[in-house]
Amino acid sequence: MIWAEQYAGRMPEAESPQLMLGRIIRAQRELAELPMRQLAATVGISNPYLSQIERGLRAPSEAVLNAIAESLQTSVDRLYDDAGFVDPDPQKDTEAAGDLQAEIEAATELTTAQRKALVEIYRGFLDANTVRRARGEHQGD
Repeated sequence: MIWAEQYAGRMPEAESPQLMLGRIIRAQRELAELPMRQLAATVGISNPYLSQIERGLRAPSEAVLNAIAESLQTSVDRLYDDAGFVDPDPQKDTEAAGDLQAEIEAATELTTAQRKALVEIYRGFLDANTVRRARGEHQGD
């Protein structure tokens, strides 16, 4: 518990699955005795991005999480299960996600790097919405 919360007599808020996922990734990395720089290089991401994932500030894309899981010799499903994520509703997101992702990937006016970045951002939003729905939050935005 953080000192200010203890002093104010409040309990910390429940940890989000995204925060738990980051903590689990960090713990697995430390158990594997991998320096952050080495894991980031193996996965193909920057050190600051991996740090943000481990601190729960950013949700990794599906591709990044797959690479992290492979590098840590575990599975994405195991990481999600340990973090408290739920399976997305396949009826709601699968068709729309596939259509938009296909459109992004077919956009020849963008560079390959731009298309990849857009797909990662889009998948991150979908993952975040899945978590919000699981926690019962409203999607007013």
